[in-house]
Amino acid sequence: QVQLQESGPGLVKPSQTLSLTCIVSGGSITTNTYYWTWIRQPPGKDLEWMGAISSLGFTYYSTSLRSRISISRDTSKNQFTLRLSSVTPEDTAVYYCARVSGSPTITNGVDYRGKGTLVTVSS
Repeated sequence: QVQLQESGPGLVKPSQTLSLTCIVSGGSITTNTYYWTWIRQPPGKDLEWMGAISSLGFTYYSTSLRSRISISRDTSKNQFTLRLSSVTPEDTAVYYCARVSGSPTITNGVDYRGKGTLVTVSS
């Protein structure tokens, strides 16, 4: 059973960089054909796919976030990290990490997802 756990601060100030790490257990992030993604859900809005990193380390980003987002990984710790720069209150959301198969996006759903963590952007 693959488990994912988001970790990071729950409060970030405007203009700063949001950084979250997803710790993965029960499976390796280098196992082929899987993508490790970040998704978020702002209050009262739908889920939004943010980006993904493949088992080979290739990254894929949402067009709307491309200028601010970065996803990296640490294979020795079996974890991957989201960084979102220049945040505004509109980036307030519950952030999830997830594993998907076959495609870096969530079009076909997710295999496993973390419980999510609320990040509030406020001064």
